[in-house]
Amino acid sequence: MGRIILRLDRVMADRKMSLNELAEKVGVSNVNLSKMKTGKISAIRFSTLEAICEALECQPGDILEYSNEE
Repeated sequence: MGRIILRLDRVMADRKMSLNELAEKVGVSNVNLSKMKTGKISAIRFSTLEAICEALECQPGDILEYSNEE
């Protein structure tokens, strides 16, 4: 079975945006955003994903990646 990999850290680095700056723009706590960044979440709200994409000026596919490798 495959899995979804979060590439939030890569997109943030490309945009030179800190965790604190993104958390402020998105309206999510640093702790929750940190969990997202490290891939330690099992779900994400579309509204949160939309806010992240707006703040980082990216597409959901830039942040989410599907891998069928174990």
